Amino acid sequence: MERRSALKNIGGLFLLPTLSKVSLTEEKKPVLRVAHITDVHLKNQFNAPARFVRCLHHLQAQSPKVDLILNGGDIVFDMNKENIDTINGQWKLVQETMKNECSIPVRYCLGNHDIWWNEASKGDVYYGKKYAMDKLQLVKPYYSLVQNGWKIIVLDSTHLDIDNTWYIGKLGDEQLNWLKIELEGTSKTMPIMVMSHIPILTALLMIEDDIVNKWTMLGGDMHTDTAKIINLFYQHPNVKLCLSGHLHMRDKVVYNGVTYLCNGAVSGAWWEGNRRETAPGYGIIDLYEDGSFEEKYVNY
Repeated sequence: MERRSALKNIGGLFLLPTLSKVSLTEEKKPVLRVAHITDVHLKNQFNAPARFVRCLHHLQAQSPKVDLILNGGDIVFDMNKENIDTINGQWKLVQETMKNECSIPVRYCLGNHDIWWNEASKGDVYYGKKYAMDKLQLVKPYYSLVQNGWKIIVLDSTHLDIDNTWYIGKLGDEQLNWLKIELEGTSKTMPIMVMSHIPILTALLMIEDDIVNKWTMLGGDMHTDTAKIINLFYQHPNVKLCLSGHLHMRDKVVYNGVTYLCNGAVSGAWWEGNRRETAPGYGIIDLYEDGSFEEKYVNY
């Protein structure tokens, strides 16, 4: 009897390390939960305001709660070539909606549709990015912040093309130099997440229809300085995740230890259904202290 009792107790001792491991795994919790919304393209048509409100309510009902919203750009439907009255109306709708329907802090990135490139208005004080920057209270169109042990870098990826009539995806020399300094000045133990509007790296440009011999990749669809940025990230292994939008479709590319995540649009196909196989939605990203993360795409 005593021998059986002793063996039972020894068996219990052998089980203790296993139980401890399970307990530790269950206790791992994210230090920051982020909702990534992009390409809202808000305007007072297509029932877009009500649908966007539904999206905001949906993400605010997530459990655990979302700590921060990252808006990846194309906030309004379109400022390109528009008159000032139309632009004023779109931004008024954005500001009223966010004030009345969203209680979570939001950080913004500029998209190509948030820039006023009307050739007839080049002399206007609000020409280019200034109008949107004023509405969003941005001193510069690119910046960084630190929250809960993670650095978040927001890039400005939309610039005029060489003909000064349309846009391409790039950082430009000044911003690229700023990014180098920003990465060098960040502790190697601090994980980094980057957000841009236009993808730095994506596979989505290879799913066009009716390709005969080769794909055509336009400079407005993906960064044209991808190689420079990737090389820079290679020197800083604490860069873990890059978020983007712009293409209204979702994909994930992992290269050199960095995950390039392009999320689908809140507006889907500009409020007219799915964009190819991607339904309207937003991303949820859980960031952990050790630099790991978990992500999912949520249809609302």
